[in-house]
Amino acid sequence: MTHVRLFIVAGLLMGGLVSADERPTPPTRSYTDPGAPPFTVIKGDGTKLPVNAQGNFVIGPDYPAPAIAEAPQGKLQQFTMDSKDSEFYPGIGRDVSGTVDPDNPKTLIVQTHPQPYQRTITVYIPKQYKTGDSAPFIVIHDGPKLGELDTTVPRILDSLIAAHRVPVMIAIMIQNGGGDAQGSERGLEYDTLSGKFAEFIEAEVLPLVEKNYSVKLTHDPEGRAVMGCSSGAAAAFTMAWFHPEWYYRVISYSGTFVNQQWPFNPDNPGGAWDYHTSIIPRSRVKSIRIWMQVGDRDLFNPNVMRDDMHDWVLANHRMATVLKDRKYHYQYVFTLNSTHCDRAVRYNTLPEALEWVWKGYR
Repeated sequence: MTHVRLFIVAGLLMGGLVSADERPTPPTRSYTDPGAPPFTVIKGDGTKLPVNAQGNFVIGPDYPAPAIAEAPQGKLQQFTMDSKDSEFYPGIGRDVSGTVDPDNPKTLIVQTHPQPYQRTITVYIPKQYKTGDSAPFIVIHDGPKLGELDTTVPRILDSLIAAHRVPVMIAIMIQNGGGDAQGSERGLEYDTLSGKFAEFIEAEVLPLVEKNYSVKLTHDPEGRAVMGCSSGAAAAFTMAWFHPEWYYRVISYSGTFVNQQWPFNPDNPGGAWDYHTSIIPRSRVKSIRIWMQVGDRDLFNPNVMRDDMHDWVLANHRMATVLKDRKYHYQYVFTLNSTHCDRAVRYNTLPEALEWVWKGYR
């Protein structure tokens, strides 16, 4: 039997960021650097992103808080899941960072051990939701811990739903299993290129959301979105890539489309870097609509691997280029004066990102 604890809370936080003292200071990049796609520069404070246009856009350097209109407020609730109840992720951890494999510099040797965890699931249910309706929803990675308070994202959803800019949707914020990068539970969940994490959510998380809160979640991929930052953004794309029959809409902040997969998989030796190098160019076009962002001071070579596959800005530039070449529905935003998963940028752009990614929903 799955054991859960239920709580009523007042907020959420998109977390899971790497501490600033754990990585070198990245250089500031220009949108005209070699390897950058052509951009349209939008003058102003970054709040006027076009919600009806595709392509590449530059905004910044200022990011005021979004204007949030008064609206009926949805309800936030939480429950916890124990790793001992999971058939997918019983939990792993590491004590020290890995070392470069001398026989394969594209990966690390990491010693891991079993490490149980609890993860908190935070659920936003809009005031307009009618019991029994099949609701569209968005999954948000790096959800908050139990009791964390930040009501910005729920209030943005309240405002957008009331203004009919997005559908009446449920939001499901899923806390990661702990740690970061290779050898951690979070890294295993987010950086692995497979359908496993989406399958875990489908089999173990969504049924509990429906059971605990008497809601009905749509099975139509048009009505399902997924969002994250950093490795959570890569996980969002991976969920849609491996299960396009489940997820169509993706929002990616500072996506980790770099070589961070572990354990090593010879089928995609560059990890998520392979998405823009070989996987997307050589695959049939899938039903994915994606909004992407990267900052001009985003990450660059933040670990011991020097494989030319750890540049977050270049990786996102390449993703935008290949998505355009393959005629995907995408919008790519390069933000000035911003760091990795920059909080001000995320909150400033989220209303337009949500509106853009939900365009065309019936």
